[in-house]
Amino acid sequence: MIQLTNAMEIFKILPRTNCRDCRVPTCFAFAAAVFKGDQRLKDCPHMDRNALEMFSVANSDSRTLERGEAEALEQLRREISHIDLASSAERLGASFAGGLLTIKSLGKDFHVDTRGNVTSVCHIHGWITIPILNYVVSCAGKPVTGNWVPLRELKDGLAWAPLFGQRCEKPLKRVADTHTDLFEHMIHIFAAKRAPRAFNSDIAVILHPLPTIPMLICYWRPDSGMESSLNVFFDDTADENLTVESIYRLAAGMTIMFEKIAITHDM
Repeated sequence: MIQLTNAMEIFKILPRTNCRDCRVPTCFAFAAAVFKGDQRLKDCPHMDRNALEMFSVANSDSRTLERGEAEALEQLRREISHIDLASSAERLGASFAGGLLTIKSLGKDFHVDTRGNVTSVCHIHGWITIPILNYVVSCAGKPVTGNWVPLRELKDGLAWAPLFGQRCEKPLKRVADTHTDLFEHMIHIFAAKRAPRAFNSDIAVILHPLPTIPMLICYWRPDSGMESSLNVFFDDTADENLTVESIYRLAAGMTIMFEKIAITHDM
């Protein structure tokens, strides 16, 4: 379950129509009320059912959820303690030296030790730790095929697709619409490669959140009265190398990072 830790994160998953069907004047006011515990997400009659099942709010009841996250992390660490990291390096597209498994994420090195601790010269975000450990535990080592599919076509992806569109594709589109040049620049900071005219898009780049989990972002500029659009695709082997939930976590975390860069650029 994904935890929402502030009113803005709650606001981003709402319809944002200010319909007042929840009896609150605006969607942002509703988000603030949910964060304070005065309302619940399900009090919005237009919330997607899948989103209600996938999200939780870090208000006064968040301690139980935090314990759940901590327990999941500890379980992964226990599993990793029984894995031979040296022999797993090839399967993961990683390297092993000095007792550390080194995995690249968006061009940056992250190190995993035999106790499941994740370290890096980069800041360790919450959205990267569990997916990396899940990757070490569950990756089948399937070679990338180059066949791109939307998230909904991956195993269990259909249930996550509405949320993925709301939390990843729509925010990325807003960044691309308002900061098109910056969008291209940001992507290439993270060791992306161009994918010329993939799906006839105007901008197409391939990122690697994890070695065997490539992500193709395609952006179409407005043209002849048609609105711009943005879609994200994954290799059709992605669900064999990582759970869809962890794929979503990586993409959502990356999206938030891009949004923060765009906000900083405007200051």
